[in-house]
Amino acid sequence: MDDDNIQVRLMDLRYTYPGYEGFTLDIPDISFSAGVCTAVCGHNGSGKTTLGKLISGILRPSAGKVLLDGEDISGWPIGKIGGKVGYLFQEPARQIFAPTVLEEITFPLILKGMDRGEAYELARSILTRFEMEKLENATTYTLSRGEKQRLAIAAMLVHDPVFLVLDEPTTGLDVRRKEIFSVMIRQLAEKGIGILLISHDSSFVSKNAGFTYRITEGRIV
Repeated sequence: MDDDNIQVRLMDLRYTYPGYEGFTLDIPDISFSAGVCTAVCGHNGSGKTTLGKLISGILRPSAGKVLLDGEDISGWPIGKIGGKVGYLFQEPARQIFAPTVLEEITFPLILKGMDRGEAYELARSILTRFEMEKLENATTYTLSRGEKQRLAIAAMLVHDPVFLVLDEPTTGLDVRRKEIFSVMIRQLAEKGIGILLISHDSSFVSKNAGFTYRITEGRIV
């Protein structure tokens, strides 16, 4: 990869779950480029999700560094990392908190000081982009898994992240929704956003990933 285009770099990264010595993630040096969808593939338990959570600050390294645009983010507060790196959980319901679809997007914007009218306008524009404009007043717990996933991604994008970690994003999506999601990935990459795609969906990976790592037992192979 071109060093000038590197957005996220992991250097001598190690992670062991506290109280469990049976698994260690050990990544000497890998990089993720801006404007590129990079996939990480591997069996369940291989370390893919752990890797994504380290990049997004949900987990902190046992050793080594996570660099974002050359800055070590290991000591950053989670809120600061979250403003730069968006993370989509395998189960999107875990990251949805507001009672309605519209509030899920507008609440954090208003909390940060955005004018309420501007926040609602921005939220409605992105809901239209995700074909969810008719669900703006729906209660979030009644949404399907696919709808919750689209809402979670929409809620991330209003904060203009520079990097996205998508953990099994095609689960629960039909063929049409996968195609819409593919278009969105291409559009985000064209804007310079780097994307880490964690997926078992080999056809989706081959269609959308510009570069692929394979991980086995905590190590890139």
